[in-house]
Amino acid sequence: MNQIRRQPDRARSDRADLDAVLDAAAVGTLATVVDGQPWVVPMLYARDGDRVLLHGSTGAGALRHVAAGAPAAFCVTLLDGIVVADTLFDSSANYRSAVVRGNLTVIDPADATHALNLMSDSLIPGRSAEVRASTKKELAATLAMALPITPDGWTVKVRDAPPAQPEQIADSSGWAGVVPLRTVAGEPIPAPWIDADAIVPESVHRLVKGT
Repeated sequence: MNQIRRQPDRARSDRADLDAVLDAAAVGTLATVVDGQPWVVPMLYARDGDRVLLHGSTGAGALRHVAAGAPAAFCVTLLDGIVVADTLFDSSANYRSAVVRGNLTVIDPADATHALNLMSDSLIPGRSAEVRASTKKELAATLAMALPITPDGWTVKVRDAPPAQPEQIADSSGWAGVVPLRTVAGEPIPAPWIDADAIVPESVHRLVKGT
């Protein structure tokens, strides 16, 4: 694992901590350097054991660049709360973040369908079993990639605490604490072309219920 030098007390060293952060989010940012310029893009992803699965269009030149083996970093951040301190200087946020570094590889075509289904089911559990299989044309237009998770190629930081207590509580200007934040699913909104009597699929019900 790469060493975290700033606020090392927030670093987590267990692989289970990394998996927990990666499994809790759905979007991360992939970064690399293309023609001497920084390149960063948000991407949906899924963790599959010791690899992070990503996908995009085969027409995206930067994706082909990283798929060809260029060094890359993938970052995930979850904002869990706003830390309201008695001063602006001490105000902060509770968060979980992870960075995975390495070299991406193109997933073998024989494994691409499984990888794409896994990514879909990571976002909408069980959805791949409710729809038709991807066509050869769709698979040919999709670049499925994997970023290996190696022992020395990741870092995790977590802040989960109230604001620091002032040295002199009497000098505090008032209330201090944490405002928790969370993302919740709302009621499904059907597409305009869907019949009003159409049944909402079970995968969407589970997504809304969070089960």
